[in-house]
Amino acid sequence: MSEPVWRADLGDGTYRNPVLNADWSDPDVVRVGDDYYLTASSFGRAPGLPILHSRDLVNWRILGHALERLEPADAFALPRHDCGVWAPSIRHHDGRFWIFWGDPDAGVYQINARDPHGPWSAPHLIKPGKGLIDPCPLWDEHGDAYLVHAWAKSRSGVNNRLTGHRMSPDGRELLDEGRVIVDGDAIPGWFTLEGPKLHRRDGWFWILAPAGSVETGWQGAFRSRDFFGPYEERTILAQGRTDVNGPHQGAWVSTPAGEDWFLHFQQRGAYGRVVHLQPMGW
Repeated sequence: MSEPVWRADLGDGTYRNPVLNADWSDPDVVRVGDDYYLTASSFGRAPGLPILHSRDLVNWRILGHALERLEPADAFALPRHDCGVWAPSIRHHDGRFWIFWGDPDAGVYQINARDPHGPWSAPHLIKPGKGLIDPCPLWDEHGDAYLVHAWAKSRSGVNNRLTGHRMSPDGRELLDEGRVIVDGDAIPGWFTLEGPKLHRRDGWFWILAPAGSVETGWQGAFRSRDFFGPYEERTILAQGRTDVNGPHQGAWVSTPAGEDWFLHFQQRGAYGRVVHLQPMGW
């Protein structure tokens, strides 16, 4: 007998978690008008960078993929485990959708499109290097652009830190050498800080980032008046007494009505990284 189809929408105005009961690793979401768009890690698969659409953050459908093939092509001529597209960020700016991701062996890439259905631009390598992962851009209210990323110890020999850059407004180049803006080693008890998502709210720079590793970690928030810091930190989501282990890495989204929600993943055995939806308060 087959398993029943999982339905997150309970049909009475409520929902249950996970809202996506399948492997959508490292989800990020952006709202444009009344529509929400989600992308996720696709690693060495092609096509990559799936694009999902929703009108309510609970019911999702696949629109397509933003990445036709991985580059450089010769590096992915054969399957490569644990390589390729890691932890993308999706944003909307200047009438375009933007996706940034880190390839741990090549560096930080960017693509963009007017329409989420495509066509998407060819991948542009904005920062080459080993171990550069989990990038996220931000365009602030003054038109200035920034980028933050994490580090993979398996490639670079370092992790538990976030590096920040100023970026050209067209998203094509970084304007400085970058500097560490959050050092997880300086925060007692914190380790494997990664997956940063960069936001602006009420004059603050906010970085939402998980730490503590995928299966056992927690979600943190950092804020500063200046992009380059100093940042104060707080743990904002943890397993506690629940059975949801390692609430990890996700997206803050505001609805047209002004509600705030957070989508994050949970490592759940053979199911992979399923996606949960939580109300968010300030």
